[in-house]
Order: sequence, then structure tokens, then C-alpha cells
Amino acid sequence: MVKSMRHMCLNERAVIKAVAANRELGRRIRDMGLVPGTEVLIVGRAPLQDPVALRLKGFTLTLRNSEADHITVEMEG
Repeated sequence: MVKSMRHMCLNERAVIKAVAANRELGRRIRDMGLVPGTEVLIVGRAPLQDPVALRLKGFTLTLRNSEADHITVEMEG
């Protein structure tokens, strides 16, 4: 199943398939390690669901929903 990273739930794992952001935002997202083929795990969400905390490549990263909207993931399982 393919969906936007924004719609992932707590403790879900997925693999990044595409980053649709362009220019500065796209570069910044990729610089954070969010590139196609990377496995991510949702480890937390703020009380209002924004931002989201995710685990990848041995570190934890927080991402705004407006940024997560640009990342397409394929769910594991």
C-alpha cells in the first residue's frame, strides 16, 4: 500500500518511495536522509498530530506534516 508519510500511524514502518518536493524544500528533506529506499518508523506524534517523530538510519528526526505531505511511502507487510 502506497500513501503519504503524513498518514502513517504510530509504530508503522514503511520504505520511502519518492520525495515530490522541489528546490530548497526537496533538498532539505533529502539532506535529512529522507531519500527513496530508506526505511522509516513512526515513533511519536505531538498532541495535535504535528510534528511527527520518525526513526531512520539510527537516529530520530521530527518532521512537520507540511513536509511529510511531499514524501510517498510504501507500507511494510
